[in-house]
Amino acid sequence: MKVLWTQTAIGHLAAIHHCIAQDSPPYARRMVDRITARISQMDGSPNSGQRVPAHEDPNIRSLIEGPYRVLYKLDAGGVQVLALLHASRELPADLPPTRA
Repeated sequence: MKVLWTQTAIGHLAAIHHCIAQDSPPYARRMVDRITARISQMDGSPNSGQRVPAHEDPNIRSLIEGPYRVLYKLDAGGVQVLALLHASRELPADLPPTRA
């Protein structure tokens, strides 16, 4: 399956890198690499993430990598990465828009 990133998710990944890099640029790079590697694995097993009970859409799923939660949506075109959030944060009520 094809994995596509929303602009929101790209912005979240950049913000994660920026925040961590203030204390440790090497760790920031490693964390970004871990997150992107985990997301890349979804092309072979897109159902590996858990359903998100807060959202009625069964195609909205999440997976955890380190202290971050990756929210994504399954559709006929593949996997859309919607958001990257610290796992301790509450999930947003509204997810970023997906492609049409």
